[in-house]
This record gives sequence, structure tokens and C-alpha cells, in this order.
Amino acid sequence: MGSNVLIGLGGLGLIVAATVAMGTSTNDMQQGGLPAGAAEAVARLKASPRHGEWVMVKSGSDSVKAWLVYPERRTSAPVVVVIHEIYGLSNWVRGVADQLAADGFIAIAPDLQTMQNVPQTAEGEPDRGAAQAAIRTLDMNTAQRMARASADYAMALPSAVKKYGIVGYCWGGTFVWNHAIAYPDLGAAVSYYGSTPSPPPYASIKAPILGLYGSNDARVNNTIPRADSAMTALNKKYEHKTYEGAGHGFLRAQEQAPNLEATRQAWPATIAWFRANLR
Repeated sequence: MGSNVLIGLGGLGLIVAATVAMGTSTNDMQQGGLPAGAAEAVARLKASPRHGEWVMVKSGSDSVKAWLVYPERRTSAPVVVVIHEIYGLSNWVRGVADQLAADGFIAIAPDLQTMQNVPQTAEGEPDRGAAQAAIRTLDMNTAQRMARASADYAMALPSAVKKYGIVGYCWGGTFVWNHAIAYPDLGAAVSYYGSTPSPPPYASIKAPILGLYGSNDARVNNTIPRADSAMTALNKKYEHKTYEGAGHGFLRAQEQAPNLEATRQAWPATIAWFRANLR
């Protein structure tokens, strides 16, 4: 028998009733904390009690490398796919996956640049400049198939619920929208500061989408109204929240006070969204 956790979504006035599975204690989920900022990600990963591992996932004739993290719970867990930024699958993104597992989900973060052989730094993550240059040449249809193959891999695990959500950041936040368009059976999506698609592709979306933005991000925020109008007209669920004073990439750059405050509000909203829609 689950317990209900009520979480308010800032100025939206949205209250989500989320069921917490009995396999993970209510206290553990409420005290799961926030994902680490970029500076703390490696230390948090090393200290994590959760089991994380690299896996290779077949996607057609290709393979995609992915970071998979298991929650510590007695019951089966839904899956959340984590889509990296334009800088590739960094240690920070792996840390986000670890926090999702702390909050009760099986998290899988595919390296969508697996086939591009981006050079690695001494810290074991993609060189930012090389990753950013390479990602501009990435075939997006192939990348979407890789993300779905990663979801299928995780959902096939004996401990998984056969339902998945997706969350992405910056470049990955835009990717999330296109994934919802390509895969109508997606359970839920959260887009962090990702530009929304130009109409008309919204008609195929069935998943509820949550958009989280910083107020100091006019380039991305100027794309919110078109999604809001299109989704409203189609009677589809799109909730969005803009955090005052926060900038683009606020979840990563938590050393700035407005970004940290945005993170403190956005992360619980993210977890509530997935718990409510992946039951």
C-alpha cells in the first residue's frame, strides 16, 4: 500500500498526488535530495550506495553505450531515460541518473554519441568542444532510435515496470519533445530549458510534458508560447514553470544562488511528475 506525497509546482498552482511504492521508504524518497551540480558530480557518484554500471544496448545495426543505475527498493520500478546536453554524456549527467535512482526509478542515460568516438578527458567524460562539434552532425532519427532502444533495454529488466519516461537538458530538452512526437507510447516527459518544436508535429504527442525554464533564457523561452498554444488547442497536457533569476542550464550551474533556488523547486516537481504519470 503506497503513501501519497503532495508536491506543489510553484506558481502553476499544480498539486500532484504521487504514489510512493512500498519498496522504498517515504522518508528515503523525501530526503533523496537534489542532483549534484557540475562541481560535485564526481564526488557524489563515488559516494553513491546505488549500483551503477555501463551497458551496451543494441539499436538496429548499431550499439549505444549507456549508464544504468538501479534504485534500492523491494518492488519493480518504472524507467526514466536521461538525455544529455550538447556536451555529451558527462559525469554530471550520470549524477542526475544516480539521483533519479535515489528517488526510486531505474535510470538509464544513453551516450547518443557512442558511434562518433568523441575524445575523452582525464575525468572520463567527453571533451566539451569535440562533443559539441560532433553532435551537430548526429543523425537525429538514429539518436531517437538509440534512446528508445535504451528504454526498451531497461524496461526488459526483471525489476522494471514496463513504462518509461524521459528527461533531457538543453539540447536534450529539445530532444525530449521530438521523442514524444516519435513515440506516442511514451509515459511522461520533462524538458529542462529545451526549445520547443515548430508546429505542426504536436498532434502525435500523447505523453504529458513538463517544461522547466530559467527566466534569463530568452532564446529558449520565446519558444514556450507556440507549444503552449498548440498543446492547449489539441487538448494535450503541457505544464511549464519559469524560475525567476535562473539561467539556462540552472540544474548544472547550482553555484549561482538563483539557479540553486530553481533547482530546489524544479527537481521535486520533476519527481512528482514522473511518480504521477508512470504508475
